[in-house]
Amino acid sequence: MSNQNKSPEIVIAGAGSIGFYIGGLLHDAGENVTFLARQRMVDYVGENGLHLTDYLGLNIHLTANELSMETFPDCLSKADIILVTVKSAATEEMAKLISQYSNENTIVISLQNGLSNSALLKSELPDHQVLAGMVPFNVAQMKNARFHRGTSGNIVIEDTRNNLAKALSSKNLPFEANKEIENIQSGKLLLNLNNALNALSGLPLQEQLGNRGWRCHMADQITEALAVMKIADMNPVPPSPVPASLIPYILKLPTPLFKIIAKQMLSIDPYARSSMWADLQEGRKTEVNELQGEIIRLAEKYNLNAPLNYKVMACIKEAENKNQGSPNLKPEDI
Repeated sequence: MSNQNKSPEIVIAGAGSIGFYIGGLLHDAGENVTFLARQRMVDYVGENGLHLTDYLGLNIHLTANELSMETFPDCLSKADIILVTVKSAATEEMAKLISQYSNENTIVISLQNGLSNSALLKSELPDHQVLAGMVPFNVAQMKNARFHRGTSGNIVIEDTRNNLAKALSSKNLPFEANKEIENIQSGKLLLNLNNALNALSGLPLQEQLGNRGWRCHMADQITEALAVMKIADMNPVPPSPVPASLIPYILKLPTPLFKIIAKQMLSIDPYARSSMWADLQEGRKTEVNELQGEIIRLAEKYNLNAPLNYKVMACIKEAENKNQGSPNLKPEDI
């Protein structure tokens, strides 16, 4: 970092729901944060300020005047740390901007879904220190620039010698370091396979997971993914207290028993929904290619089948093309 005696300059590269939530809490903890965002988001937060809430009762208001927001990427030049929070499809574009504007000693951390974003950043930024990361929780964008965290878990980043996770951590936003980040990412991917199901159902996450039919679809997708990952010699470690191999069995339990066990595994706000649901509602392209698509690509590589992941991805693509929001499907429609 540029100066050991001052707080690092942090730029949130591609501030959307996750970026504004994480960046807002870093700012609230006293860090120097700049949000690099699209004009639409800068105007939106500029008009309303930034309101951060979570499932535990967090309630923080930040005025627009106290926030540093930019739309032009030259702000990357002052960064000591860049947190990349763009959707996966924009990773290559953001990598080129980071290469053009930032210094070589800048630390770049990918806080994105999927397995390939950090590798892409590393290939495009060979002179930078690029670290993989994993955000276990979801953040929903509500009215009046309120960004609401709906699920539990701590951010995990690739282990470093400079105690970066400890330096970034605060009471409301803990970071953890882990040397086996690839296993952490693949474990998160397993759980993220439900993002598409939640988007297709149109239901709040808690209600959707309370339906055994939807849980069985999630379990069967994970079973397909685990078979592929085993052949690929991957060892997924999900952000839950149970091993990946047990998750399908827990999901298929009768609903009353599932709810008892699930309460010990994950806290979910009653109003939480997946970011993929929000993408469909707003007419944006989803990250299904980086989730179900990742499993399908692995399956094809090893001459295996992943029919349910393929079917779910096809349903999301159809909903994207129709551009009418969530299709509000039932489990039996899949």
